[in-house]
Formats: sequence, C-alpha cells, structure tokens
Amino acid sequence: MQKTYDPKDIEQRTYQRWESHGWFKPSGQGAPYSIVIPPPNVTGTLHMGHAFQHTLMDVLTRQHRMQGENTLWQPGTDHAGIATQMVVERQLNAQGVHRRDIGREEFTKRVWEWKAQSGDTISRQERRIGNSVDWSRDRFTMDDGLSEAVTEVFVRLYEEGLIYRGKRLVNWDPVLHTALSDLEVLSTDEQGSLWHFRYPIEGSGDTIYPVENNDQYIVVATTRPETMLGDTAVAVHPEDERYKHLIGQKIRLPLTGRLIPIIGDDYVDPAFGSGCVKITPAHDFNDYQIGQRHSLPLINVFDANAALNDEVPEKYRGLDRFDARKQIVADLEALGLVEKIEPHGLKVPRGDRSNAVLEPWLTDQWYVRIAPLAEPAIECVKDGRIRFVPENWSKTYFQWMENIQDWCISRQLWWGHQIPAWYDDEGNHYVARTHELAYQQARLKLGRDVTLKRDEDVLDTWFSSALWPFSTLGWPEQTKELKSFYPTSVLVTGFDIIFFWVARMIMMGLKFAGDVPFREVYITGLIRDENGDKMSKSKGNIIDPLDLIDGIDLESLVAKRTFGLMQPKDKDKIEKNTRKQFPSGIPSYGADALRFTFCALATMGRDIRFDLGRIEGYRNFCNKLWNAARYVMMNLESAPPASATGPVEYSPADLWIRSRLGATIEEVRARLAEYRFDLASQALYEFAWYEYCDWYLELSKPTLQSDQSSDAQKRGTRETLAVVLEAYLRLLHPLMPFITEEIWQSVAPMAGRKGDTIMLQSYPTAAEFPRDVSAEAQITAIKAVILGARQIRGQLDIPQAREIAVAYQSPEASDETSLTASLNVVRGVGKISDLKILPSDAALPPSATAIIDRRTISSPLAGLITDPQAELARLSKRKAKVEQDLKKEEAKFANPNFVANAKPEVVALGHERIAEFKRQIAQLEEQEKRVGEM
Repeated sequence: MQKTYDPKDIEQRTYQRWESHGWFKPSGQGAPYSIVIPPPNVTGTLHMGHAFQHTLMDVLTRQHRMQGENTLWQPGTDHAGIATQMVVERQLNAQGVHRRDIGREEFTKRVWEWKAQSGDTISRQERRIGNSVDWSRDRFTMDDGLSEAVTEVFVRLYEEGLIYRGKRLVNWDPVLHTALSDLEVLSTDEQGSLWHFRYPIEGSGDTIYPVENNDQYIVVATTRPETMLGDTAVAVHPEDERYKHLIGQKIRLPLTGRLIPIIGDDYVDPAFGSGCVKITPAHDFNDYQIGQRHSLPLINVFDANAALNDEVPEKYRGLDRFDARKQIVADLEALGLVEKIEPHGLKVPRGDRSNAVLEPWLTDQWYVRIAPLAEPAIECVKDGRIRFVPENWSKTYFQWMENIQDWCISRQLWWGHQIPAWYDDEGNHYVARTHELAYQQARLKLGRDVTLKRDEDVLDTWFSSALWPFSTLGWPEQTKELKSFYPTSVLVTGFDIIFFWVARMIMMGLKFAGDVPFREVYITGLIRDENGDKMSKSKGNIIDPLDLIDGIDLESLVAKRTFGLMQPKDKDKIEKNTRKQFPSGIPSYGADALRFTFCALATMGRDIRFDLGRIEGYRNFCNKLWNAARYVMMNLESAPPASATGPVEYSPADLWIRSRLGATIEEVRARLAEYRFDLASQALYEFAWYEYCDWYLELSKPTLQSDQSSDAQKRGTRETLAVVLEAYLRLLHPLMPFITEEIWQSVAPMAGRKGDTIMLQSYPTAAEFPRDVSAEAQITAIKAVILGARQIRGQLDIPQAREIAVAYQSPEASDETSLTASLNVVRGVGKISDLKILPSDAALPPSATAIIDRRTISSPLAGLITDPQAELARLSKRKAKVEQDLKKEEAKFANPNFVANAKPEVVALGHERIAEFKRQIAQLEEQEKRVGEM
C-alpha cells in the first residue's frame, strides 16, 4: 500500500478492472434481485440529484450481489423529447439555421449525433461515480427493441379503445409549438392586474354605452382580458343572493355583440372579485369543466402563436395576445365598461424549456383513457403488492390516482417515437404496427388504394418511460431476462415524478407485463445547496459531481458556472459568489467520499442540504481508514515467520472489537433493509473511527509491543486486526467501493480470504462475530479509566502524554477483575502511573474528578497542581470567558425577532450551546471548589 491515500491513483483503474472482467453482470445463481436505473436524459451531463440516487442504487446492488443473489442493475438513457430537441435546435440556430430549413430526416440525424456525444458523457460519469451496472445491457428509449415495445403498446391500447384522438384543452407552448405535460409547466408567482368589466344585461339598453345603472350590467372580474372575446357564459354561485335572480338571463358580450347566458355553478367563489366569473371554455381548464357541465360552446380565439385568429372581430385579428389585451382594455375604457383595475398576484404557467407563458389551447391530440388503467394500479398499492418508502408517499399517490384525468400523449415535435397512425385524404386515421398494415386497413375500409400520410406528432417521453421496467428486458418477447428479473425489486426515485413516471409504470406494467413493475418504491429527497436553495444554473450554485470527485481549479469553475448566462449582471454576481465560496477551486475528494456523503445525507426528508463540510470530513475518514490499514499491514508483515502460526489467545480487546463488529453488522444490515442509508453510514463511521481506530488499534499496541505478551496472545491480536478489518471492508464496500477494494487486496490474504475482488465476496453476517457481553463490559471499564484520565488532564491543561495517578470507583463489581486482568493495557494506553481501585463510598482527598458511565475516576490535586492560587486564577479567567459566551447566546433569545425568524436548526443549536456553556461553568465551579480545599 502507498503511504498516502490518493483516490485518483485508485478509482479509475479499479473500475476498469471490474468492468473488463464482467463482474457487474448477473451471476445466474441465487434469487433474482433487480433495479432499473431511472434513465437520465441525453441532454448533457449528470447532476447532483443523479449522482445521489445512483449512489443509493449502487449500494443496494452491490450489497445484494455480495449476498449471493442473481443481481441486475439495468442501465440506460432517455431520449427526453422536447429537452433534447431544444438543445439541438439551439445549436442549429447559433449557425443561423432552423430545423425546418433542413427537414425532419436531417434534423433527427443531427439529434442522433448529439445523443451519441451526450450518452458517452453520461456513461463516463456513471463509471466515475462507481455504478456497477451491467453495461452489456445498456438501453436507450429509442433503441429498435424499445421502439417496437412502444408501438405494440400504442396499438393494443388503441384497439381496446383506451387510446383515442380528441379535441381537448392542452398546455400549449406558443414558442415551441407543442403541447406540454403538467410536469413541464412551471407555475410562477407574478404580479398582474384584476380587471373589473361591465357586461350589459340583455334588454337593458344593450348597445347604449356607457351603461351606468346597476340594473343594466353585471361586473365581471378577470386576470385575462384578451380571452373575453371567447367567452360563452358568465357564471355566478347559485346561492349568491346578489345574482341568483339573474340566472337564465343573457348578457351581450362587449366588442362582439354575442349574447351569452348567465349560469349558476358551485365552482364560483362569491368572495372573489365581484362574484361573477367570465367563462371561456376554450382557454381555461376550469372553465372547460364548467363548459362541459353546462354544454357551452368552445370558441378558440388564438392560433398556434397565441395571436388572435379569425373567430374575433376583424380589428383584433393577428394581434399578439398581450398586445390584444392592451387594445381590448383601451376599447372597453372608451366605452365606459371598465369598473376598476386592481393590482393582483397570480400564478402564471410557463414552459420549463422556453419560459413562454403557456396557453390553454383547444387542439386535436391523442389521449390515453386512463381510468380503467388507474383502478388496478390503485389496488396493488392498497393490497401491499407495492410498498412506498416512506409510507406517507402512498397517500400522495392515491390522491392523484383517484382524481386522474385522461393523459395527452401527443407532442408536436420531431424527436421521439412517431405516432403509429396514418391519415387518408378524407381525414380518417388508421393505427397500425407498420405502414403496410395501415394501408391494408385503408383499402379494406375504402375499397380502393389510397395515399396515406403518417401523423407527424411524437409521443410524450413519459409514454416510453412508462414501459422501462419491462421493455428493457426484451418485452414483447418473453425473454429469459424478463422471466428472471421482472418484477424488479425496488425503484429508487424522487417524489417529484411519482405522478408522471412511477404511477404510469405501475399502470403499464400491470396491463402489459402481467404484474407490478417493482415491489418497493424508495422515494428520495431532493438535493439542495447548503442554504436549502434549489441548485440551478441561474442561481450559480450548481456543483458538478465530477468536480467534487476529481477537483477543479477556480477559473474553470467560474467559466463553467457562468457559461450560457446572457445577463452581464448575472455573470458578475455568480462569478463573485463563486470566487468567495471557492477561492482555491474545489479540491479532489474522490468518489468514495462523495458517495459516503450522499449516504449519510439520505434521510427520509423531502429536502437534503449538501454541505461541503461533510464531504471534506468523509475524505478525512478515507485517510483514517487508509492509515489504519497501513498500521495493520505493518504489524502483520513484521510478524516473525515462526510466530505466524500456532495456538491463539484473544485479549479482552480482541473479543470486544469482534463483538462490536457483530453488532455493527447487525445494525447496518437492518438499516439498509429499511433504506435508512443515513443510519447505516453512521454505524459504519462510528465503528471504524471510534471503536476500531481510536480504541482497538491503541489497545492492541501493548499486546504487540510488550515482551510480556506471549506468542499466542500476539497471534490472537494480529489475527483480530486482520479479520476484523477484512470483514469491515466487506461491510463498507457497497458504500465506498474503491478504497475498500484497494485495501482488501492487501489485507484479505492475511485474513485468510481468497478471491479476485471484494465485490464478489460474501456480505458479512452478525453470526460470524457473535456478541460477547463479558468482553464488552471489560472494555467499558478500561475505556472509563482512560477517558477519565484524559478528561482530567484536559480540565487542568496537563499534557496528555504526562502520566498521572488515578483512583477508580465503580458500582459494577466485575470492573475490578476486568481492570486487574488488563492492567498493562490501562497503564500503557491511559498513561497512568498508578491505578487504585476503591469502593464507591471511599473518601477521597481533594481531587480532579471525571464521571464516565456512572464510574468515578479521580486524581489527587496535590500530585497535579503545584501552585493552587495560579490554578484558581486560571480557572476564574476561563470561567469568565465561558460566562461571557453564555451571555451573548442568551441575548439572542431575548430578542423576539431572532426566535421568530431564525431557522429551527439554528434555534436548536443555540439551545445546545447554552446548555453546554452552563455545563462548563458548573464543572469549572466544582474545580474551583476542589482547588480551594487544597
């Protein structure tokens, strides 16, 4: 082993060795265990959220592989429809070319070229993180096999009447000219206006403006004046005493002259605005539902660009909707029909790619009739065939599934799975698996040869993604992989796509693969920055996971974070913040430190704050483990050949560390089974750092270095050093695969283990290291003495290397035997010149005292302090400093603004600091009392 730990030297060569030997492939033996990767979009690179989820999936995959199961982690990427098309369109636009200039065939060829480039980048990143996926089975949602599955599902659903074509409202992006799914809609809080317009009541001087008598009009409040030209009713609450007598009458719609009815509907909130609501069924989703209930006509007043069309008076035709808004308001003001205008905050739907204000637009689209698919998908979660972790997410799932609407699956794009439908000249459509079969349908229907044109639209990306768990395994063919690995074992994903991906996979899996797609759904939180803010390009707080692994210099980091930003002020702000946060760039932490950080942060919460201090701490943990392994290697390699074999005798410390390892194995296994990666990480960290490194390695030295130790005792300790470390490396391997592999290659032979790689070794069980209550009790006493002596030195500022005399009092009768049997260890490790074991009620001279686990450890002050007055002065000065700190902290809580506005964790930390300061003051006062008695 090298003297220092260098992840760059280890990680890439180790991964290449794993992959070249094919060790990621299923073994073909044991019970099946499988995970499908949520396919990253081929739009660029992996982000922190990907790296986080991939780490957790790899932990599960490696653990189950080591447990002897037939394990598959299925890799792949998603074509990502609109997102990928936009990337390539921007590349073309930068060259002064529009996609329609080069045509669909050439454009899709360019996208495939981009896919190859981006896909290679993603796979390199996945390898760098350590993903142990079966690369021989890498899939892409537009591979031939997966495309065949998409077509098969579409045709079958159509033939069963579960896919239909209809004119409905969609989220229309007037810039990208496509319908969008709800997931692609950003609802932003913006400041707008609430216009109150007077709509004249029929028969009350309809065409005489301005109307001034309250009986002549009703006031309608709206945030969208431009849609009023498409109004087909005005609605009031049926029990609203102000208007109920008007229900059934008509108003004459200003600027158009059309008569529209006044209707009563429970949807209307009498307290909002005037209590009268204009109903525009073709341009509002809620109005559409009201229109359906009251059989109202739908008048579409916009074209694909969101400009007003020929359905409106000629004056407004061709105007952009926002220009039309200004003109309409001006014209109504001129007519005296504007009652008032108020500032009003509202939610504005914007496209997540174009940032354009979306338009609810009436258009012909393809839909999935979803209710028949949703019913069995609800039942399988209720009856336990699928379990959500945490369980509360099932409530979110039910709430959405029980109110589910038909799914618009068509997109007006060129990149994606083109819809398998063809049209004749009369507008009839034919859905078929191939164009030849479509021609056959047309000839059969019309009795003649026809010219067919294929539907230009493509399917929503989520349609193909919904088939991912079984299409990647070869469906519709009944492959051996499908029989072995479907249903998959667990899905690891974020809560933000439960509706759009998880639910649809469940529906499609039940329908076409005959079973649920996975047994469990582990819902992760979302990675945010250390302040709790979402990571985004515009905020300048994005961190590339590979930059944390391999490091990046400051100038490259600044360039990366400001690349593509258009506003100079945004660039300047992000550059300034980056230079302040990372004055020397980001150092190389290595993949293992990053992975362990992700696991340690994987709580059951919605949001996960990524603190760079944690990854630095876990890089130190790697160093600690590396140095511990070098200590073990040095002691094993220096053992005389003659003493390498023979009888062994285990010390209490040997038995204790074996017992503690058994307890740790039990804890880690239990926590991983519950998907509590954070608690498993904590158990692994605490065992290695505190028990193995800080305690056992120190407790082993007296045995190995003393001439009084027998060969059998030394053999017992050397064996324990190696065996415990080797088993611990196997336990830690799923979380930190690289460093454990590197150390294991050196340690395994000395621990009696054979094999080419740690990743194919057995995962340790608690039964291999039975609990030893007696040994644990012995070491508890030993630790108490040593810790007490260290605490006393700390209290009195005595160097830790200086030996002191100690008296020990304990309520445990067995402690005397334990300490007597290990006296050389206690004296050597604790730096104790003399140890006296006294009854609990024995009187003591003035002493410095520490209480550890109900045990009292004391040392006479006469032997520690030569100048009591100087010591009292030191204690007084120290106490004054702590009292000052306490006063400052308490002053914060005296300020009501602090308590009201501070984050909960800050308040909790403040209370902890106050309690600690008070504890220190009490301890110092006790010391002053004891010194004063000298």
